[in-house]
Amino acid sequence: MRTRVAILGWPFMAVVLALPAAVLAAEASPSQPQPAIAVAPGYQVSLEYTLSDEKGAQIQTNKGEAPLVYTPGKQEILPGLEKALDGMHVGEEKDVKLPPEEAYGPIDKEAFQEVPKSSIPAAGLKVGAPLRAQSPDGRTMLARVSEIKDKTVVVDLNHPLAGKTLAFHVKVLEVKKVEEKARATSKAPKAPAAADAKPGATDKSAP
Repeated sequence: MRTRVAILGWPFMAVVLALPAAVLAAEASPSQPQPAIAVAPGYQVSLEYTLSDEKGAQIQTNKGEAPLVYTPGKQEILPGLEKALDGMHVGEEKDVKLPPEEAYGPIDKEAFQEVPKSSIPAAGLKVGAPLRAQSPDGRTMLARVSEIKDKTVVVDLNHPLAGKTLAFHVKVLEVKKVEEKARATSKAPKAPAAADAKPGATDKSAP
């Protein structure tokens, strides 16, 4: 009788001993990789870009420099560019072409203003010379001399990239979650001065 119990007991013991091994194997298996974070509202995005005109001539790039950082949904860059970046992941690159209507708009004839020549510094009395102007609400705007007359100067207040089709080559460098506390306490960024602004910014004074 003892021998029979021992023989019948082996399969039973085998099953009992196999269960912990299966559990250990399951615990030792690697966890499933987390899905990559995509560009979306609520995240802060670091971007590398090169901006060119429609003929391919480079206008500006931040390669080798500090990245352009923005928060989707905060209207910190051109809406057309922001839309094209939506859903991209770290390491992804894309070419984005924006017509004037989606970039800095067409050239506005009303933005050409005639001012007394005496109000323009002597160094600015040449066609194409950059000038700084102040809007009625106190914002600093970049202007250019368009025409010089006998007693007046025609100043162009259009954005320097107005009327141009812009070609961006962008690469997403980093996407990170914006902390709720930081979002609640942070203030909206001020529009940069014309000379310091980056292409892609929504402020009309940006170059």
